[in-house]
Formats: sequence, structure tokens, C-alpha cells
Amino acid sequence: MTTQPADLILIAYDGSENAQRAIEYAGRFLAAERAVLVTVWEPMIRQAARMSGLSGMMQPDWLPDEGGDDVAHVEARDVAEEGLALARKAGLTVEARCVESGTTVWTTIVEIADELNADVIVTGTRGTTGLRSLIHSSTADQVLRHSRRPVLIVPPGK
Repeated sequence: MTTQPADLILIAYDGSENAQRAIEYAGRFLAAERAVLVTVWEPMIRQAARMSGLSGMMQPDWLPDEGGDDVAHVEARDVAEEGLALARKAGLTVEARCVESGTTVWTTIVEIADELNADVIVTGTRGTTGLRSLIHSSTADQVLRHSRRPVLIVPPGK
């Protein structure tokens, strides 16, 4: 039996050491025609509103500049460029996408994987355990639970 390379790997990339490690493992163990590296971002105004809602504080009284780029989007593009370079170094034929999330990061990853008909989703994880893992479920865990696609979760290094 010969193994055919996957048509498409989707790599969820947030710039963390664990995401960098996931790229390394994707390059070492997965053969694919192409890979899409996805960096999900949320506009600062929504982040501020969500955080103020969680803490009971008032809504922020500032708004982003009309013509300027959102700082979160600029940062996401930089993170995606970094991931693109790492993925190419790992031997992957890759393109990068920055995707604005309207809901949650994990939902956006699953939706993009479905849209692209990805063969596998690759992601790193924080590796939390115990009570903390029950309270704060990771993005990787949610992707695994809600995706109908295979998911390669690369744990933190030692």
C-alpha cells in the first residue's frame, strides 16, 4: 500500500513556542501538496469590550483610528509572516492567512478547515492539566472536539 500525500494541511499558528513546535512536527511527519498557515485575530475594540464585560468595567471610551490598521491585525500579520518563514524552513509548501474571528478562535479554525477542505489540522497546545484544564479548555482541545477532520495536536516540549 502506498501512501499519498495530503492535499492540504491547515496549521493553526499564534506565534507561541508550542505553535512553532507544531510547525516543526508538521514538516517532519506530514507530506502534503500544500499547507495553509492560519493566524486568527480579533479586533482590539472587541477584545477591550469582551474584557470589560468579563471584569464588570465600563466599555472603553476610545475607538481605533478611522484610517489606521487595527493593532491586533498588524500583530497578526507579523505573526503569520514569522510562521510562514518557519513552515518554509520546515520544508512545507505554504501560504499564510490572517483571519478575523467573529466568534472564537477555535470556531474560526474549524470553519476555515471546512472551507478549504483540509485533510488535517495541526496545532500546538499549552498542555494544561488538572483543575486549570477543566476551567480553561484550550483552543486545541476545542478544535479536536468540534472538527470532523483529523487533528494533530503537538504537546509542549520538555
